[in-house]
Amino acid sequence: MTKIDAINDRILQELQRNARISNLELAERVGLSPSACLRRVQELERSGVIDGYRAVLNGAALGRGFAAYIGVGLNEHSKQSQERFEQALQAVPEVIECHNITGTIEYLLRIECADLAAYKKFHTDVLGTLPQVSALTTYVVLASPKDQRA
Repeated sequence: MTKIDAINDRILQELQRNARISNLELAERVGLSPSACLRRVQELERSGVIDGYRAVLNGAALGRGFAAYIGVGLNEHSKQSQERFEQALQAVPEVIECHNITGTIEYLLRIECADLAAYKKFHTDVLGTLPQVSALTTYVVLASPKDQRA
């Protein structure tokens, strides 16, 4: 396992802010030579601390300006029911995130779509037709003052 010392922590913070930063600039910001910085980044990647690099997309610019979190309760607490629910969501483009969670419900979804009318259609025609679903609770995102998802 890679040790997360103060320098590795600074590298990770900089990469979370801007994963496209050049190695030369990253090295300057964290106080290392470019070769030492590159070795550390490669080790963070090799060890799995850095799992990947992604583009952060603007939902509104893509016509998906409506975002919500949906708590989903299943009618059966079995592995088979969970697997079928998860499989059904794989082909649904509105579902941006799907988390199996603890508590009174089984799943928390993040969805994005064009507007309230598109959400109503998704709610009725997609989630409302899944036989595993017993309860849905929607939390509409009004603003995201801090969002570090990548």
